Amino acid sequence: MRQLPKDFPDFGLTQEQRRLAMQTHYYERPGMDGARGEIWCYSDRYSYRSGEMVRLQVSSTTPAFAIEIMRDGATETMVLEQSGIAARWQDTPEQCSVEGCGWETTVEFGIDESWPSGGYRVTLTAEGRAGGPIRCHHLLIVLPKAGRKPGRILQVAATGTWLAYNTWGGSNHYNGITGPNQNQYSPLVSTQRPWCRGFVVLPPDAPRVPLEMAMPPMTVPRKPHVEWAYATGHSKKYASAGWATYDSHFFRFAERAGYHVDLASQHDLHFSPEILLDYDCVVLVGHDEYWTWEMRDAVDAFVDQGGHVARFAGNFMWQTRLEDEGRRQVCYKYRARAEDPVYRGGDMRRATNSWEAPEIGRPGCKTFGLNASNGVYAGWMGFAPRGVRGFPVYRPDHWAFARTGLFYGDLLGAEGHIYGYEVDGLDYQIQHGLPYPSPASGAPDGLEILAVAMATLVEESADIVHEGQYEEEGLFVAETLFGDASDANLEKVKRGNGMIVNFKRGKGEVFHAGTCEWVAGLLRHDPMVEHVTCNVLNRYLGRG
Repeated sequence: MRQLPKDFPDFGLTQEQRRLAMQTHYYERPGMDGARGEIWCYSDRYSYRSGEMVRLQVSSTTPAFAIEIMRDGATETMVLEQSGIAARWQDTPEQCSVEGCGWETTVEFGIDESWPSGGYRVTLTAEGRAGGPIRCHHLLIVLPKAGRKPGRILQVAATGTWLAYNTWGGSNHYNGITGPNQNQYSPLVSTQRPWCRGFVVLPPDAPRVPLEMAMPPMTVPRKPHVEWAYATGHSKKYASAGWATYDSHFFRFAERAGYHVDLASQHDLHFSPEILLDYDCVVLVGHDEYWTWEMRDAVDAFVDQGGHVARFAGNFMWQTRLEDEGRRQVCYKYRARAEDPVYRGGDMRRATNSWEAPEIGRPGCKTFGLNASNGVYAGWMGFAPRGVRGFPVYRPDHWAFARTGLFYGDLLGAEGHIYGYEVDGLDYQIQHGLPYPSPASGAPDGLEILAVAMATLVEESADIVHEGQYEEEGLFVAETLFGDASDANLEKVKRGNGMIVNFKRGKGEVFHAGTCEWVAGLLRHDPMVEHVTCNVLNRYLGRG
């Protein structure tokens, strides 16, 4: 195999450290910083309305800490500062990822009436044992006040996906210390624990998942974001979910562009679906993978009644359930048919499997026009690593592309690298040079495919075979859709796509750019991506 180019980042890691970064399950846990000392916190809920009390649970090796709370929008606005708050170390259950930490409340404060809706970064700072500062970060969502809000956008933060990827305490829906041998992911994860490092705050040079440097021919793929996380002490999942990597970039862009934006969590969507009815335009962004049945019901009812949904997000994959008043998320995923109690009784439609599983019978395309199982990976590891960085445009005359100057066959968003990581697609066919949903796709009537790019469920190369080469997702989809993971069934599912689509349903309308990385184009100020985003928002807000 050839060597990597000299300027490929190594983040100061040795070859052995890079190997460990790629293969080892590592996570944040109490006591991990040893002599340096540490401080951690979480809140009793994800979101609050004006006048409600926030309860922060803090565990610290220091006797006191300071707190700063700042609204994270187009401009950063400090809303609360306090120092000299007493703290202590609080014991943590080994299975806190599943059970919650169970810490006692350390500090309480109210959401002031003057705080507008949005995401609020909480920073706790204390003096470390070695003399330098130690910090932790948390995020609070301040909800909008009730009442109709014409001309305002409601952004729904992907808290179900944040929770699924949170590595703090040892287990999430991907890796873990649960199970008989303490080496399995957990189908149950708790909200009552801190966010892992990198979910709330990141430096601007933190790598994103899609590769920013083309891999030379005949080289084994690498994961720069995982290597960077290992080198800097951040969560290995920081680039897969969270406010810092995804949701914050749309919120800041929209406010800078002059839009009025409110923020809610997916948990609010689940328990208070009527919040959508105050708006004409609801936006979903980033990596948005985990949803409950109730959340989908809320969106479907909103659209049917005349609402507009703009989904600049990818990977609409898993059904979840919420328990304990929303403090615990359930998703058995790959083990659902063997372990989810719903399969042994009750309504099997609520099984925590892929939305495309036959027993659930509610493919994602029925709500958002696209399916995760028809798309998934692009632009990293061995998943089309040198593929297109943007969406190839097929219908440049669509209203979403107005005044962009795009031509048939142009790449939208290549400058901002918006296509990648995980994407959503459809089974489709080409007629006279234009893509249409296939008769078996299940797409809503009248759905238009505006752009299409390639994706895959399997790392595949005739020449490169490497340790850890991934095809599990393809095998799972083959078994889910066709009954077994035979080579013939894998062949049916392993090649996917990502799309931009638009359709009307009931009295409303949905625009879906099915990629996690659309926000990267906003972060990098890609002018065409910004323009298309504004076209969608303006139409859905009734601005023409």
